[in-house]
Amino acid sequence: MELWYTEKQTPNVGITCKVSKTYHTEKTDYQDLALIETEQFGRMLVLDGTVQTTIKDEFVYHEMITHIPLFTHPNPKKVLVVGGGDGGAIREILKHPTIEKAVLVEIDGSVVEVSKKYLPEISCALEDSRVEVVITDGIKYVQEHKNEFDLITVDSTDPVGPAVGLFALDFYKSIFEALKEDGIFVAQTESPFYNNDLISRVFKDIKSVFPITRLYLCSIPTYPSGLWSFTLGSKKYDPLEVDTGKIPELDTKYYSGRIHKSVFALPKFVEDLVK
Repeated sequence: MELWYTEKQTPNVGITCKVSKTYHTEKTDYQDLALIETEQFGRMLVLDGTVQTTIKDEFVYHEMITHIPLFTHPNPKKVLVVGGGDGGAIREILKHPTIEKAVLVEIDGSVVEVSKKYLPEISCALEDSRVEVVITDGIKYVQEHKNEFDLITVDSTDPVGPAVGLFALDFYKSIFEALKEDGIFVAQTESPFYNNDLISRVFKDIKSVFPITRLYLCSIPTYPSGLWSFTLGSKKYDPLEVDTGKIPELDTKYYSGRIHKSVFALPKFVEDLVK
């Protein structure tokens, strides 16, 4: 018998993958968690019926949510990741030699433990001596740490359930206060095809807090529509003013100095969302 997993990305659109094995299912204190093997994308982490990451395409998301802001900041030393319990963002952050401390704050400890067991390629840096993993509410953690971080990355799930507050103006204000005077913030902000109202609202909110606000895009096959957005807020440094000729080659598959600025060249319909 064939088994198929379907994520309903909108009420009218879904993505379906053939499943060869189920490794883990669990109802945590916060969400339904599953780790499955798919024929097309390999091992896949699913939370509340939504694809979070897969072995085959995870590198796109994790590289793009980290290296754009990290190469925009001239000397990032201390970084906070809110969410991102799979550890992929942490893995990419530690590729930068200036990093002295990386804090991962994840509300659901089961995500971290399952990722360590079944997604070692992604979670491999969580045991690094520079990493601190804190299982708590990211919103509360940010509120309690002022003027502390060079970069804050919000690697959240979709804006439902425990992640709703991560897309709120008050949270962006707290992030601003938790950053140092030249700090940078970046968040995943969904699909411009399916979440255009959210993108417009979030961009407006972040722009009301940060003097420099930029939206950029990349292509992620398993995410709704395949076209994904990130919104960056910066106190001082503009990613469009980076000297890309000085960006060193990293062990990456998607990000490079050559595309650093190109991802900010938005299609007109996306540009219209953030005017």
